[in-house]
Amino acid sequence: MSLVNIEDKPTEVGKEVVKVAKTTFEEEIYLRALTGRLVGKALADLGLNKVAVVASRNIICSSIATATEATFLTLSGGVTYHFLAEKGKEVELAERVKAFGPQVTVLQFGGETPIEETKEIFVETLRQFAEKDVPGAFVVHVRIFAAGGLSEALKDEKIREYLGRKDLFVYTVGFDEGKVYVNRIILEGEELKLEKLAEYQVTLEHADLLNRSLKDRSVTFA
Repeated sequence: MSLVNIEDKPTEVGKEVVKVAKTTFEEEIYLRALTGRLVGKALADLGLNKVAVVASRNIICSSIATATEATFLTLSGGVTYHFLAEKGKEVELAERVKAFGPQVTVLQFGGETPIEETKEIFVETLRQFAEKDVPGAFVVHVRIFAAGGLSEALKDEKIREYLGRKDLFVYTVGFDEGKVYVNRIILEGEELKLEKLAEYQVTLEHADLLNRSLKDRSVTFA
């Protein structure tokens, strides 16, 4: 099987070029269920038994987060909890996650919330995590990573010093390969490098939804 990609078709809006997803909102939610299942499996495969999931307060992020949590619980028999990230509540969030004491915190920021607002909450969340010295490693969602959220956070010296002591991971998508990759994030100052640790093959259905949602293209058998 190979995947055939239909050419990207960006749409210009004012001075900004955006991609118009060829998906319904229902499909966007289902896509997060499929992706969250793989993230949950990856967490279970790491042998973890206590995971915090911090997600933006919107429907799409709640979808991927709960799919992650359900799969992790099913496969690991471990413990998890769903934390909401909201503007103005970052201090309380950091205190609650610290009290939970996770081995890993999954940062699933994105969804239908405007990306600049999401980045602002993401950076402030990490700032408060650094202030409270929240324990554990971090897994960063591909959306906020690709949008430069982590790069923006690393401009803050306290966050940079805090994350420099942590194990950091990000899951990314190989559109042409039809795979989801788990990568270690290596910090070199403010520069980020990725080291691939594991890969998960996605179904054709999953690959098609990923491409239509994120790349504005469809895939089919060849």
